[in-house]
Amino acid sequence: MTSRRSCFGSAQVFISDDPFSMQSEQGMTWEGMENRWERGPGIAGVVSSGACVYDVHRPEVNMTRKTKPQRSVAVPKIRRSRVKKPAPGSLPGTLEIPESPGEVALTRMEFNTERLSLDGVSLEALESALEPVPGAVVWVEVRGSGNAELISRIGAKLKLDPLTLEDIAHIHQRPKIEEFGHYIFLTMRGIRKTDQTQIENEQISLILAGDVLVTFLERPGDPFEPVRRRLQEGRGVIRTRGADYLFYALLDVVIDHYFPVVEVYGDSLDQLEESIRQNPLPSHSQALHALRRELRQLRRAAWPLRDVINRLARVEIQGFSPQLASSFRDCADHLMQAADFIEGSRERAADMGDLYQAMVGEKTNQVMKMLTIISTIFIPLSFLCGLYGMNFNTQASPWNMPELNWRFGYPAFIGLLLTLGLGMLWMFRRRGWLGETGIVGTGDGLEPEK
Repeated sequence: MTSRRSCFGSAQVFISDDPFSMQSEQGMTWEGMENRWERGPGIAGVVSSGACVYDVHRPEVNMTRKTKPQRSVAVPKIRRSRVKKPAPGSLPGTLEIPESPGEVALTRMEFNTERLSLDGVSLEALESALEPVPGAVVWVEVRGSGNAELISRIGAKLKLDPLTLEDIAHIHQRPKIEEFGHYIFLTMRGIRKTDQTQIENEQISLILAGDVLVTFLERPGDPFEPVRRRLQEGRGVIRTRGADYLFYALLDVVIDHYFPVVEVYGDSLDQLEESIRQNPLPSHSQALHALRRELRQLRRAAWPLRDVINRLARVEIQGFSPQLASSFRDCADHLMQAADFIEGSRERAADMGDLYQAMVGEKTNQVMKMLTIISTIFIPLSFLCGLYGMNFNTQASPWNMPELNWRFGYPAFIGLLLTLGLGMLWMFRRRGWLGETGIVGTGDGLEPEK
């Protein structure tokens, strides 16, 4: 099992103390990035580590009121292939290739304790490449799922069930493992970060037939590079064991790829929560909805795989060495950690939806409170202005607004309005009705909080 530290290794980090400028630093590790982020919320930044880009744009600034700069939150998007399903009533075992399948590449690795060879395989030499070699393990890797003829020829050589071929060709299968006597078939979802600043969600299928292992990748990427490097460098015991151990090593690296992905979404939730608490915006609701959608995709990939790993850990599948039971239990433990993190992130996203609604409601209440205070101040002022604007004839009766004939009547009236307005502002301030905390006190709103 590879080490799972909470870091993404080498990353490209954009950091700026000035929200309106941005500089880049290459090769900064995750620990270094954390140190830079500790400098305070005023730093605008973006992390680009292969699978996900947290983009930082110019913050929205209210020119009439000084506000804290807001960091935009870019939700990492999982890349999915479009599914082309067979027509209703199609013959079982019908192979339907996904739209825009891309190119297909084949490689063959043969190894034991003494030698290792890695070669490309042409379609003409496919059958010979699948031949078992005494005293060695043969690993054939198919990258890309866009060739129905290739899949059919592999099935004919290894005598695979037509339904197995259908599951290989039809992507977005639910993770499962099946035993067919002379071979074992496993299909699962591989979630990993790529160099194209996105997250890949692809189907990965493994066929174990004796000392021959065939892997099918939905796309031409290479999630098994760490295992291939271990084989070439001769590290560990992988070259001294059989194809079943290679099967376990590939399953283990697929699970390892889950952890950087779930950490990316955890960081997105952290940034989104901070932004919502500072100033909830409609874009935050959209980002939160997108995060919840992507987390559902992660859950669909991780949770069914738990049943597969548990069956392997309980040695319910024949064809694996009993010594691998503890290794599969370790895989199950780490997959459970990833699944728990995903489930916790989904619950946290739901709570953040409630937080967003509460913050928007609080913001609306503050606006309504301010408008109410302004209206309360101007109601008596408007009453007095309307009263003295009725134009009674002061010559007809001494009771018809005698104040209009005063020498200082107008200044006295203006002073009365100012006194009323400032007096009410002072009273509201004393009772704690003005300020960001709203109405506070002992419960009746009569005394300010001290």
